[in-house]
Amino acid sequence: MTAITAPRGTRDILPAESWKWSYIISTASRTMRDFGFSEIHLPIFEHTELFSRGVGETTDIVEKEMYTFTDRGGRSITLRPEATAGVMRAAIENNLCAQGASAKLWSWGPMFRHERPQKGRYRQFYQIDAECLGIAGPMADVEVIALSLELFRRLGLKNLEVVINSVGCEKCRPVYRQKLVEYFSSHKSELCGTCLDRLGRNPLRILDCKNESCGHVADGAPDIFDSLCDECREHFAEVRAGLERLGFTYTVSKRLVRGLDYYTKTAYEILSGDLGAQNAVAGGGRYDNLSSAIGGGKIPGVGFACGLDRVALVMEEQGCSFGERPGVAVYCVAMDDESRGTVQALTHSLRMAGISAECDTAGRGFKAQMRAAGSCRFACIVGADERAGGTVAVKNLADGSQVSVKACDVAGYIGGKL
Repeated sequence: MTAITAPRGTRDILPAESWKWSYIISTASRTMRDFGFSEIHLPIFEHTELFSRGVGETTDIVEKEMYTFTDRGGRSITLRPEATAGVMRAAIENNLCAQGASAKLWSWGPMFRHERPQKGRYRQFYQIDAECLGIAGPMADVEVIALSLELFRRLGLKNLEVVINSVGCEKCRPVYRQKLVEYFSSHKSELCGTCLDRLGRNPLRILDCKNESCGHVADGAPDIFDSLCDECREHFAEVRAGLERLGFTYTVSKRLVRGLDYYTKTAYEILSGDLGAQNAVAGGGRYDNLSSAIGGGKIPGVGFACGLDRVALVMEEQGCSFGERPGVAVYCVAMDDESRGTVQALTHSLRMAGISAECDTAGRGFKAQMRAAGSCRFACIVGADERAGGTVAVKNLADGSQVSVKACDVAGYIGGKL
């Protein structure tokens, strides 16, 4: 019988890597707390309409990449491809922004997109997501960008580039859209099939195409800044001024449009020079029309997401620290079969005292137990003499020294050494 393997585009996060993820998440949690963001947990699947209306029917995500199925009640359900629409849905459903209130929320967890698997990109992938809801001013945009950069600073990432752009709003984007249609229509022979399809439906997405020929054409496309309304132009200028006030450097790119239709005004990405072509480690921006698109009132929002897979990959390639790998501090060893029950009780008492401890449960001999203890700091050894005297032989495995400690004092003794 053929062994069952993980589906293509998914992978197991094994202990050799999972502790690094825990470090990233714990660092993110502290950073979010310092910026006033509260954690939220969202469903892994949502009604498909949330994404088709929120993310946009002409996006690659909705057209090609979503995992969608019909449940037993005949409802169309989709495994979440991103978190922002779900956060906004939760805010609307639970009145988190009622009566002009704002909400700063963050979450993390698995997302699902049917993409071609490649380095740092999987079909089940994990994201950290932060959203600031209910604030329309540019200072919120600056804070979100600052939050993402501070997270990466605390993680030790280097060689990062901030790229920003404005994608306009519902007032000025139609003007820019028409300019793009006219421009790209004169270059149809140089566009790929996907971009020819986008031309009539979503020409802004052509700017983001990675095809070399399309990219060359897009470099000559009209500049959106010539089409921005006064409100969007002023908003973007204030975002730039805010970043400069905080000492951040950035690059403006007219080709940065992001892959989701809900973005308005500010869009940004953080790029790493160590990831090759797929070089974005974080991205986000403002989405003031998302709430109305999914049936809520007018709730402005701005946020970002970063992929754990990619962040961990960049950290490894840059030699960043993940802190100390967690391990068991004490291994309790039975010298004979009669001591096994005593050792198990000792192990339990250490754990109850908050000390990580392990013991053999497979009936292995003394030498095998001592080999298993090799990665620990201490071995607590119990034999006939120790049982008779109510003591434990505590061996420091770093220097080989050994002392006899009363069984009732072992937790206090080891706790003082750790």
